[in-house]
Amino acid sequence: MRKIGHVVTRPGRTLGDAPVDIPVPQELETVPGIPQNSKDVSFYSREYPLQRQQVEHAADTEWAHSVGTDEMQEYHHQHTGVMEPFYPLMNRSGDLEPTGTPTGEDVTELIKNKARELGYLDVGITAHDRRYVYEDRRNHVKYPHAICLALEQDYVGMQSAPSMSAEHGHYGTYEIQAPMGLQMVDYIRSLGYHGQVHGPSNHSAATIPMFVQAGLGQLGANGQLLTPHAGPRCRLQIITTDAPVTYDHPVDYGFHAFCQICQVCVNRCPGRALSAEKVWWRGVEKNKLAYKRCRPVMIRYEGCAVCMKVCPINRYGAKAVMEHYLETGEVLGKGTPNLEGYTLHPEQSGQYVVGYFGPGELPVFDAKFFDIPKGTRENAALNELVKAVETEDVASKPPEADEALLKFRDRLRDIVHGEAVSDSTMF
Repeated sequence: MRKIGHVVTRPGRTLGDAPVDIPVPQELETVPGIPQNSKDVSFYSREYPLQRQQVEHAADTEWAHSVGTDEMQEYHHQHTGVMEPFYPLMNRSGDLEPTGTPTGEDVTELIKNKARELGYLDVGITAHDRRYVYEDRRNHVKYPHAICLALEQDYVGMQSAPSMSAEHGHYGTYEIQAPMGLQMVDYIRSLGYHGQVHGPSNHSAATIPMFVQAGLGQLGANGQLLTPHAGPRCRLQIITTDAPVTYDHPVDYGFHAFCQICQVCVNRCPGRALSAEKVWWRGVEKNKLAYKRCRPVMIRYEGCAVCMKVCPINRYGAKAVMEHYLETGEVLGKGTPNLEGYTLHPEQSGQYVVGYFGPGELPVFDAKFFDIPKGTRENAALNELVKAVETEDVASKPPEADEALLKFRDRLRDIVHGEAVSDSTMF
């Protein structure tokens, strides 16, 4: 039996449930939250500000709409239709005036109880760290405090990932979360204060750092927030407010060290997009995700989410995982089909790998599989022009060269004057 370093006590899964004690093995203790160098975080924020995925990777966001299976395409349109009315409401939420009279008293417990009453799995409060705000959202965020709200995604559907069932659970959670966030803002306004919704889908900042700071989990090797009850199976949402609140503090759940021992998500990733070793990235120590290897799999195979599915904390919860490690020194479920097995269903083209992959088995893709549009929409348009120039016969000067330039010009016009970047992150 290994030594217990400390015990983390968290509220139960639902309001009224008994608190849960999570024993953290002494050998897995590191630091509360995540190791970071605050000066480096500030430097990168100032010199290389974060961009939203829909901006930085707008080219593949557009491409993705033409690649998903017919069923995914149909579901995308359904989901977009459900979410579309919420975006303007969420974007305007910070402009609404309070409806109640403020007392000046701390309202932390009132807000937390309301969140749990509505159905959020967990809630924590911290400062809204502007270093993580996306560059094009810097003028959008109005208030200093961040209420971090985690909503659990359906467990049963998640265990079938990659699948449409898992995707319905994923995006179905967003459809629940959007009106819940607006209800939270209405409640905060009734207390006499302002509230502004950020997410789902239309986030204003990278959310995980603030969830970590609020004590709701730690960053996992899969690049996702690992929460104590549901691991990475939570959808995140932030409400900023000017209400008088008390901040929570980061917690060491043992996940930072446990992930280096576990490595299941790293070993099972179909695209080999996860790194086994931690690196320092933008001032934070983490397992860095290779976006260019993750994205092609995620788009083609029903959202993928293998890294979420095979996480022991997703399947069993932190309490069971840590208790098992204390007793045996082993990762609960590791090496078993129950935890690690997954099936890749046919994707749209029908030319890539399908079938079941058990422990130790991985799909193999050719280089073409990972060749997707890169960067912004402008980048993608320029790349298409370069390809046309590379293939032209300079000696004969075919008219296709001029056509390529005209196509490039028209594409830029569409980008500059056409539809703006969507808030939706369906793909």
